Amino acid sequence: MRSSTARTCSALVAGGLLAACGGGGSGGKRVVAVPGGSAESAPIWFEEVALASGLDFTHAAFHEQRFWMPEISPGGVGLIDFDGDGLLDVYCVQSGDPAADAIDSGPNRLFRNVGGGSFEEVAGAAGADDTGYGHGCAVGDYDGDGDADLYVTNLRANVLYRNDGGRFTDVTAESGTAVENWSTACSFVDYDADGDLDLFVVNNLNWSPDIELVCRSGQSERDYCSPANYNLPSVDRLFRNDGGGRFTEVTEEAGLGAGTGIGLGVALADFDGDGSVDFYVANDSVPNLLWMNDGKGRFTNRALLLGCAVNGSGASEAGMGVQAVDVENDGDWDLYMTHVRDETNTFYRNQGGSFSDTTAATGLAGPSRRMTGFGMGFADFDHDGVVDLWVANGRVDLWRPYPNPERPYAEPNQLFAGLGDGRFEEIAGGGVADVPMGTSRAAALGDLDDDGDLDIVYLDWNGPLRLLRNVAPRAGGWIGLRLVDAAGADVLGAVVRVDTAGGSHYRQSFTSYSYCAASDPRVHFGLGQSERVDAVLVRWPDGTEESFGPLAGGRYHELGWGGGEQR
Repeated sequence: MRSSTARTCSALVAGGLLAACGGGGSGGKRVVAVPGGSAESAPIWFEEVALASGLDFTHAAFHEQRFWMPEISPGGVGLIDFDGDGLLDVYCVQSGDPAADAIDSGPNRLFRNVGGGSFEEVAGAAGADDTGYGHGCAVGDYDGDGDADLYVTNLRANVLYRNDGGRFTDVTAESGTAVENWSTACSFVDYDADGDLDLFVVNNLNWSPDIELVCRSGQSERDYCSPANYNLPSVDRLFRNDGGGRFTEVTEEAGLGAGTGIGLGVALADFDGDGSVDFYVANDSVPNLLWMNDGKGRFTNRALLLGCAVNGSGASEAGMGVQAVDVENDGDWDLYMTHVRDETNTFYRNQGGSFSDTTAATGLAGPSRRMTGFGMGFADFDHDGVVDLWVANGRVDLWRPYPNPERPYAEPNQLFAGLGDGRFEEIAGGGVADVPMGTSRAAALGDLDDDGDLDIVYLDWNGPLRLLRNVAPRAGGWIGLRLVDAAGADVLGAVVRVDTAGGSHYRQSFTSYSYCAASDPRVHFGLGQSERVDAVLVRWPDGTEESFGPLAGGRYHELGWGGGEQR
């Protein structure tokens, strides 16, 4: 969250086979609102319906604003089918106040999806009512019993909740997953391909109130410092699942202790196509980390060598949200991450396992330069066969003019329509009307009403939860795929290619992209003018591949591990 404006700090002086299969439909260019045009004349893609749907949650970042670093970044949200009814429920991570002796602002809360676009609060969050100073969460079935478990990151003590059939039990101590550092993003991932989910936790500064500094804005107002002022990066943590509900920390033996950072976001993918999942960490004001997995349990940071540690000008940026996405439909995973104002959000194109900063060519550079991005997500919101992009924005420092004088850190969120040739065009007004501007942080994407399109749940820092129901004009059909194991749990880390008359498209089932969020584990494809997919190829986390199909569009299909034709 590094600001490029001057601040005064008074204390400073003191893929494999899938990739080889090829394919690549590009879709067609569309006419959208001119960037910077009138919001009144722009198309409406979303309606904000949180309160009308029963999602009544307000985030608290502090009681007394001390301008401590952890105050400016929290606000987590997760989508989780905690009761196994097939509907996505919403878990809200509360913060409160970073002072250890502060009275908390209430627990994390859980809202059950009762269908028909409505939610009701679950008393005591079904046992997951943590009261720590929260930042993010991850969802996954780590114990293999068929239901979704939950990990919550906090400023001081993270929590692992085991799901026992719709009720959560705090098993942090007995599981061996306790982390006392300031943690942000996290993800369940089978990094060693042994069939169970391990846990990767991203850490921020080695923070305590004793290190805090007094910083001021360019107008000499008290403001938040840049994280670079503290010079206290930390090491991220990796926990290996040993079965029986137990984990062992393997950070050092896996090689992850060789790199430090100020982490806020994580993206997981097999970036070099060797069959093993790699970890990319978006760092704030210091170089990003790309941990390449050798398939034997060891990781090496190759971000600088492969071109994604710093931007194309050689500068470290303020990495917040991040996603691995195949924009070009060429079978490899590009990277997009959000940054602070006066830096562009950055798109790194993957070309054979190495990356280049091609942000300017995507059309995403100019519109992002004036914003500070956090949560984000690529999805085909209008089903034309081309991925679009939504970005949650909110400042971390004071500078005038204020778009919303009553909330000086607020900024408008943004929507970009994909044009089908690797470029994007901004839709004025963010594709939504009559939503008060906030300081947005976490954002999760998922089909909450099961109508076949992806909605957005996002949290405003020190503000309300928002639900954007997708009402975008339809440009074609769709298909959704749920990938499950023998226990009926969602398989994280599977890579999917669908072949249609219009070309091939790729998705992966990781849920931990964006910023401090957990999204829908199902994979969703817009089909454009196609009414079905001719074939589906799935590469499971252990490297095996199976084909399914043809499959009809306009519905969700459940694909079981071991239920397809072996490749």
